[in-house]
Amino acid sequence: MPDIFVFLRPLGLRLAPIAIVKEQAAVANLPALTADLARLQAVQRRHSEPTNAQCADYLAEKAAKTATETQRRQARAALDNYRQNVFPAYEAAINAYLQRFNAGFRLAAVSPVNNRGGSSCNYNVVINNMSVALTADAGPAFRNTLSAGDRNTLALAFFFASLDQDPQLAQKIVVIDDPMTSLDEHRSLTTVQEMRRLVARVRQVIVLSHSKPFLCQLWEGADTTARQAILIRRDAVGSTLATWDVNQDCITEHDRRHALVAAYLEAADPATERRVAAALRHILEAFMRVAYPNAFPPGTLLGPFIGICQQRVGQPNQLLNQADIDELRALLAYANRFHHDTNAAYETAAINDQELTHFSARVLAFAKRG
Repeated sequence: MPDIFVFLRPLGLRLAPIAIVKEQAAVANLPALTADLARLQAVQRRHSEPTNAQCADYLAEKAAKTATETQRRQARAALDNYRQNVFPAYEAAINAYLQRFNAGFRLAAVSPVNNRGGSSCNYNVVINNMSVALTADAGPAFRNTLSAGDRNTLALAFFFASLDQDPQLAQKIVVIDDPMTSLDEHRSLTTVQEMRRLVARVRQVIVLSHSKPFLCQLWEGADTTARQAILIRRDAVGSTLATWDVNQDCITEHDRRHALVAAYLEAADPATERRVAAALRHILEAFMRVAYPNAFPPGTLLGPFIGICQQRVGQPNQLLNQADIDELRALLAYANRFHHDTNAAYETAAINDQELTHFSARVLAFAKRG
């Protein structure tokens, strides 16, 4: 605002200028000037440290939040599509596996569920044409209608069905941890078959189990050039890895006895004589159990069995002819000398190596007869 001066010249005297108007204008605009000063000071602080850096961080976080929300909306749309299209497809795949496992139940009413925890679905278990809910406050439900073995089978069906849906399956390493329990023994062969089928579709399959019979089944059908067996052995407070001789664990006790006696015939070893002598009766019993399962069920003794054979000689239901009965009786008489049921001193009974060799050869020859 320009300065305005008023000059007064009374009585011929000159007076000093008085800035009356200017002072009144400044007083009138003081609030506006104060506000302008505060604004300018705020602008100065905004572009000075540390406020400038803090504002930059805030703007960056705000932009990141916007980007995250966009990604969240896209992910939610993908999940919704997954629920609507993928989950229902699982129903047919899972039921196909349950049928292979001879499970006796199936899934029904598979439907998607929207929740903040991720993709999920609800389903019912159909047992004897009765639908059982996954959860229920009272009455039949998943946990109180399926046995532990059935639940394990359902989990395997879910697992194999999910693998079928993986477009990158050929590049995956699949680890299966202890798939068998004592309740699943009647499904062991199907499980082995599914794992063998899986081997050809993935990069590698690793199976962990406490069941040697199950692992032996899996091992015997695997490609000999691509399989490897490792034993985890307890070592003090820890454990160590070692090569596992699967073939040694896969053979039966009957096979071991045969191998023991055959090895003795090849090269008589005094250290194994008593074990060879004790094995002869077991070899004869195992042969009879396979050759005559109806007449020689588990728990049957050779003595009573010989009596049954003797009664049937010449009958339509004959088991052994007279010559075979006589041979079996002679072999049993020798083998009983080294068995605890028939000789209390079996552990100290004298063994003649020539006699043992003679009867060992006769026992193996008898067990090879048709």
